Amino acid sequence: MSDTVIGRLERVALREVWRHEAYDFTRWLQENIDVLNVAVGLDLVNVNREQAAGAFSIDLVAEDQGGGKVIIENQLEKSNHDHLGKLLTYLVAMEARAAVWIVSEPRPEHVSAVAWLNESSSADFYLLKVEAVRIGDSPPAPLLTLIVGPSAETEAVSRSKREFSERHNIFQNWWAQLIAHPEAHLHKHITPSRVQWMGTATGVRGLGLNYTVLQDDCGAELYIDRGQREENKSLFDQLLAHQQAIETTFGGPLRWERLDAKRASRISVRFPGGYRSSPEAQAGAIEQQIGAMNRLHAAISPFLKTLRLGAVVPEIEPEV
Repeated sequence: MSDTVIGRLERVALREVWRHEAYDFTRWLQENIDVLNVAVGLDLVNVNREQAAGAFSIDLVAEDQGGGKVIIENQLEKSNHDHLGKLLTYLVAMEARAAVWIVSEPRPEHVSAVAWLNESSSADFYLLKVEAVRIGDSPPAPLLTLIVGPSAETEAVSRSKREFSERHNIFQNWWAQLIAHPEAHLHKHITPSRVQWMGTATGVRGLGLNYTVLQDDCGAELYIDRGQREENKSLFDQLLAHQQAIETTFGGPLRWERLDAKRASRISVRFPGGYRSSPEAQAGAIEQQIGAMNRLHAAISPFLKTLRLGAVVPEIEPEV
């Protein structure tokens, strides 16, 4: 047998090591910030204790290598909603880049909350578990375990969510400008959408007059989808039979998209100028959209009344 003596690691009650959270643990952490740096992989410096944030006092405020502020909130007990709220309040008040929350026992709901914050915000959040341990008669030693922190994966998710939210705001702004235009009377009653299209009914179920916008172009369309592919194609063909009359009234060619590989069909027109265009180009594109929608509605409306609904009819030859 080996003569190597192996000690047994024992846990020590936190209050035996640091009796008071603020005066003992927070002071100790300020003087031994390297212990936290190793646990979270940061290089925090210039650590200050009990910084004011309005009527509150932050346990510790440090700086990272880039000079960004990092707040540290300590809790020698189970995590709770009160401290999570303080963490967020301090982060905003100090305009900090990251927040560190050290607790004796992280509750599952707070683990999930911190993980969500890493995915949903531009700041970094760290949740750590603090323990005190010793071997035999050795002095107690701190043990900080990272429970949740930022990662390449969470940063990618966070970036994707921010981009998604930004696009939502861009779409909503586009539609708000459009419905504010005095000529956009067909869609005046519509709440600005947060997606890439906004539509209104024609009076025939499943046939809608939609505005659309993408990065570099926008348009107006009649979208046909009553739920059944065969009926959708039949209705498209019935309108296609009047292509010449419809385009004459519209004042130009339209895109007749039967979309045989899909359930729906559409008749559309598109223009250059999308949500990534300059403000001037956007304004011009919106003007074109509205004019096209009004002409499309006028050109197609008479033929909507003649559609044979609910039945598949033979393919109809276009008018000559």
